[in-house]
Amino acid sequence: MEHTPRIAEKLLQDIWRTQNFTSKLKTFEGEELTVIDPGELNYENAGPDFINARIKIGNFLFSGDIEIDKDYNNWKSHGHNINAKHNKVILHACLTNLHNQFYVYSKDGRRITSICIKPFIDQSLLGNINPDLNVVNEASFIKCNFYADLIDFETKKKFLAKLGIDRFNRKSQKYLQRLKELAYLKSLSINEPVIKYQMHPNFENKQFQSNDFMDRELWEQLFYEIIFEALGYSKNKNEMIKLSQYANVKFLKKLGKGPETNKLFESALLNISGLVPKDKDEKVNGEFGYINELKNDWNKIVPIYDGETMFESEWQFLKLRPQNFPTLRIAGGSRIVYDILYNNLIGLISKKISEIYNFDVLTKSIRSLFIVKSRGFWKNHFVFKQKSNIEIKYLVGISRADEIMINVVLPFFSLYFEIFNRRELSKKILKIYSNYYQSSENKIVSEVADSLEVSDLLKKSIYAQGVLELFRNFCSKKKCEECEIGKIVFN
Repeated sequence: MEHTPRIAEKLLQDIWRTQNFTSKLKTFEGEELTVIDPGELNYENAGPDFINARIKIGNFLFSGDIEIDKDYNNWKSHGHNINAKHNKVILHACLTNLHNQFYVYSKDGRRITSICIKPFIDQSLLGNINPDLNVVNEASFIKCNFYADLIDFETKKKFLAKLGIDRFNRKSQKYLQRLKELAYLKSLSINEPVIKYQMHPNFENKQFQSNDFMDRELWEQLFYEIIFEALGYSKNKNEMIKLSQYANVKFLKKLGKGPETNKLFESALLNISGLVPKDKDEKVNGEFGYINELKNDWNKIVPIYDGETMFESEWQFLKLRPQNFPTLRIAGGSRIVYDILYNNLIGLISKKISEIYNFDVLTKSIRSLFIVKSRGFWKNHFVFKQKSNIEIKYLVGISRADEIMINVVLPFFSLYFEIFNRRELSKKILKIYSNYYQSSENKIVSEVADSLEVSDLLKKSIYAQGVLELFRNFCSKKKCEECEIGKIVFN
């Protein structure tokens, strides 16, 4: 049997992106395949490897997405056949296809051509690794990619679980540090935007006690900030944090509580973000009526707002899925912060954690609190002044709610219960985290796990977070000698 070296999908992606093939591509049926445009690399968590590609098979032109896999069987083993995000795939390209199978099938039942690209690749690219194990081609995803099968599964599992806990604890400590900052600033009656440099030495030397954190508004502000950070995803998280600090809870409470409050929150946040169009004399009716409403509301709000505003240019839209556009996230976030301030969201979650003993029921119950359905203008707009051709069902969907649950809610409440000496509930949080089954996906996590041959562990958050911790703090920094896996492989 011909041996195929272990190879990271990253290298296959690079080969596809550069079209570094030794001869013209052909399908198993002998038809010539011409790549007109290889597409754009998809940087998002899930979905195909390349989007907006154009190819020609025989006499037929196709436009859509490209999925790159190491083996034909990965199409099913990775769940692409049941993932609607792969419904626009026009070509499945894999390194190996043992039985020369012509097609794969999408979730909606469409037949997709599958080609084996190994015969069209310079074989030196596949074996580009130094025999002494110290030098790996830069295109390889992680340095031990070729040797992960040398480590037994239980060793990898135990190490990833430890890293998952480390990551969780670091988040809690990060939130504690921010809580201390908020308490210190409040004690000095200083507004956030004034402090743009490191904290005063008195802060670093201060010994905080649980009594310093009794003010409910501190927890509301912290929860608000870290939820907005999660809603911003990697591209806009800093901007979302800044927005939550500009339009802080103290200011939002000045807008009062009434039937229009939710609408005023949305208007305040969108206007302070700088995303509301500045054009004058927009149409009063039709799709621009909402923009005028935001401006009219803002005119009422301005007299009580003494903070800064942001610029549209600060926000990233490029290479984001429309569902992740900051316009939608801010609109959805405004309703979550309303629940924090006026529906006692923190107290409600605390009560659920205390009273619900079935972990599955508990996690689904809490997660549902962060799923925000779209309404009004945002049911058919991803951005201002451009109507969408599709209906938008959610401002915050289940995948993002999952991320909020894992990265915000659980470490936040672990800290909350620790500070107020409710240790049993803090331990319960850790058990929930250790057994949480997530539905969200992360492309980096999937690829690293595949390289390490631990993909089956990713259903549980503790391992998915452990893989992320491994990549960010060891693999990407080349700290192999400090990694438990690296110590075994390279010694």
